[in-house]
Amino acid sequence: MSHDALAPPPGRTPPLSGRKALVVVAVLIGVALVIAILGIVPRVRARATLQQQTDLLAAPDVLVARPALGNVAQEVVLPGNVQAFTDAPIYARTSGYLKSWSFDLGAHVKKGQRLAVIASPEVDQQLQQAKADVATAKANSKYAETQSTRYQDLLNENAVSKQDTDNFRAQANSTSNQVAAAEANVRRLAQLTGFESVVAPFDGVITARNVDLGTLIDAGAARELFHLAADDVLRVYVNVPQIYSREMVLGQTAGLTVPEHPGRTFAGKIVRTASAIDPAFRTLLVEIEVDNHKHELFPGAYAQVHFKLASRRPTLVLPVPTLIFRSEGLRVAVARDGKARLIPITIGRDDGKTVEVSEGLQPSDLVIQNPPDSIIDGEAVHVVAPETDGRIGPGPAKAESRHAGSKHDGTK
Repeated sequence: MSHDALAPPPGRTPPLSGRKALVVVAVLIGVALVIAILGIVPRVRARATLQQQTDLLAAPDVLVARPALGNVAQEVVLPGNVQAFTDAPIYARTSGYLKSWSFDLGAHVKKGQRLAVIASPEVDQQLQQAKADVATAKANSKYAETQSTRYQDLLNENAVSKQDTDNFRAQANSTSNQVAAAEANVRRLAQLTGFESVVAPFDGVITARNVDLGTLIDAGAARELFHLAADDVLRVYVNVPQIYSREMVLGQTAGLTVPEHPGRTFAGKIVRTASAIDPAFRTLLVEIEVDNHKHELFPGAYAQVHFKLASRRPTLVLPVPTLIFRSEGLRVAVARDGKARLIPITIGRDDGKTVEVSEGLQPSDLVIQNPPDSIIDGEAVHVVAPETDGRIGPGPAKAESRHAGSKHDGTK
């Protein structure tokens, strides 16, 4: 029998058993889909939640704060030459030989104290001779004045000629001038004998003694006897570069450091400047006075002068640990919309602790403090206790943990 004979006639429905089979198949397929959906959706949700939590835990915690407004102080250190306030070589004003000296190298002397004695027998004898010449000149002047007076009386009686009277009058005037010249010579020689005692012209310390007993001495600047320096107050000369010349104002304080006193700073102040730039070196000569009544500093020493220079306009100031040094340049990390952004900046003055930012940063930026070296641009970060109303201060804000169960209530 063929299959066509078994098939139902056209227009008639299939048997009931065939329809039940189709329904059962459809139900089974629906149940399978429901089971699949109920099993897959929680897994997808769990996976998304796990990924979200993983990303959240992977984002580093960062502390942020706005940059501080203020003027950063820059310390400029320049070499300086220390000199005595008054420095003078002592020479002889009279010739002779050194009879004695009273103070040696390093001695502190007062103004007017005798340093040495020069024996000048020739000058002493010249003074005695000059005094005798004064006596002779006075005697001749007295005789000429007497003769002039006598002839004047005789002229009134017409006993002598007027010419003889005028001659004696001129002779009296001449001898009077000779007396004045002789007395001036005595004063000159007396001053020379006074120079036999070499005295200190000011308070100071003897930094050199170049003569000894019996040394032949000639008057003048051919041989220096002593060298005297006033070291109670010292002058320090500094050549300041032209860029800082306008900030060298009178009365500004400066610190002085020397190698022989490590860790100590001596205070000084600017007392005068050259008010002109040296065309050869483009520097301004600045003079600083330093008190040295304790005699702890020596004239002629090398020193380093520290100037504190403040910015002339308000600036944004950051602590040095906020800076990121990369091959592409200096950067600062800021937090924006939960991500770290590395911003290029240009800094001005740097005092070692803080830097002045001249370009690239805004006062409203939240700067990440102490950023990790591995931070990259666009990396997700978790802002912990942001100081949105504060500025970067001396210390970071205290962070609170974002992990559940880590809160400590202080109870035992």
